Amino acid sequence: MHLKSILNRVERHKCFVYRQVRFVDGLVDSELEVEIEPRANSRAICSGCGKKRPGYDRLAPRRFQFVPLWNIAVFFVYAMRRVDCPECGVTVERVPWGEGKEHLTTSYRWFLARWAKRLSWKETADVFNTTWDNVFRSVKHAVEWGLAHRDLSGIEAIGVDEIQWRSGHTYLTLVYQIDGMKRLLWVAQERTEQSLRGFFTSLTAEVRQGIRFVCSDMWKPYLKVIAEQIPAALHVLDRFHIIRNMNMALDEVRRAEVTQLRRDGYEPILTKTRWCLLKRPENLTEHQEVRLKEILQYNLKSVRAHLLREDFQRFWEYTSPEWAMKFLDAWCSRTMRSRIGPMKKIARSLRRHRHLILNWFRARGTISSGVVEGFNGKAKLTTRKAFGFRTPRGIEIALFHVLGRLPEPAFTHRFC
Repeated sequence: MHLKSILNRVERHKCFVYRQVRFVDGLVDSELEVEIEPRANSRAICSGCGKKRPGYDRLAPRRFQFVPLWNIAVFFVYAMRRVDCPECGVTVERVPWGEGKEHLTTSYRWFLARWAKRLSWKETADVFNTTWDNVFRSVKHAVEWGLAHRDLSGIEAIGVDEIQWRSGHTYLTLVYQIDGMKRLLWVAQERTEQSLRGFFTSLTAEVRQGIRFVCSDMWKPYLKVIAEQIPAALHVLDRFHIIRNMNMALDEVRRAEVTQLRRDGYEPILTKTRWCLLKRPENLTEHQEVRLKEILQYNLKSVRAHLLREDFQRFWEYTSPEWAMKFLDAWCSRTMRSRIGPMKKIARSLRRHRHLILNWFRARGTISSGVVEGFNGKAKLTTRKAFGFRTPRGIEIALFHVLGRLPEPAFTHRFC
């Protein structure tokens, strides 16, 4: 089968025909050039208004890189026609295989963008003998097309969180849809009120009113914007963030006590006990169980903080918000009398946000930030895989490309 027959099958263009196919010497290896000519009596399409117009003249031949064949670079060669448009003036015609001054065909850009989901951008460029810049532009094109054509209707539950993507406390605010079609909806710099408010501003009133659940941590700017923009939604502070903060407080107590015991000349009994105290009992190894039993014999702040943390786990076993509230109040009162600074700070935070915490029971476990944390893990992996980022725009494109579940146009043939 001739190459022209294959092209007519997978990349057929109504008003154009494939002519001569030839090998030429490229910068690295031999390349295939495929000449394209307009069909007889066909009229060029104005790139401005999209209407058929009379020809003006022809420009020098241009090369458009197509999907490689057997790892051989393939180029379309075509002399662009200029058209005399009464509305737009003299312009260059629109061709179906490319856009504007882009030297990659549309098919090749989508081909690179799909492979960039499986490999890092640098690996994609190396495998297909192209440049990192070509891969970036292809991914950018796919993301921009997908964002312009995605459907945001039917969103009922969202999750809001942030990740650190560069040193120096540089954060990104991320919003995910966590019901039905789980996907990334929004990326913004920093973790401020303005960062999150931009997401709600981009939604229509109908979409905002359809959001029934929202899950977030206790970051004050997020809480304020969520209450302001979707007051009717049930706002849930998920158990993951609460237990994470409690574990951080417990570890802070342990580190301070290790330092104090060493300074006072006591036996370093808390050395190498971090995971003995932080792990759930069912996840402890045999050695850690024995070590924990030894530690629990001492009247230490770390032991008391550990017991408070374990006692709080009973909170999630309640089904009634009223009984859960009574337990929470009693636990906070007991913790405030413990004289353990970091744990008292946790108790004050729980008291401050008690109405949002109790929404976890009102939602009856139908919403969880587990999806959000899973997405955050993929987001961090994406930032490590796509080498070469220097701007927030670059990381935004990469995250939408991998996590956005963006739509793609229909093609006669899908190149794998």
